Amino acid sequence: MNLGFLIGVLGVLILSHAAYSTIQYRGLLKITEEEFSGPPMNVVLELIVGLALCMWAALTFPGKFLSIHPDSDENRAVSLPDNSDFMIFNHRGRLFPPEIDMKF
Repeated sequence: MNLGFLIGVLGVLILSHAAYSTIQYRGLLKITEEEFSGPPMNVVLELIVGLALCMWAALTFPGKFLSIHPDSDENRAVSLPDNSDFMIFNHRGRLFPPEIDMKF
């Protein structure tokens, strides 16, 4: 397993613990009949740490980026189809004049 994957799992566990702690805190407030004004600071800290770990894992765990240039040597498997089955020329765009002098 990769370190990024383990960090991501740890981040998800911390986020789920923070959610459980918030639910438990709200249940405690219902028993004591107090008003909920927000989660405690330790839960907010858990949320920030869990979010940071998940974001770091999401940015580091995926593999290397591949080139998107069609002329690149790295992605020779990606090419446009040679047949014209998916080319449609009879569509509603033909109703508009080819040159419209509109500026957006």
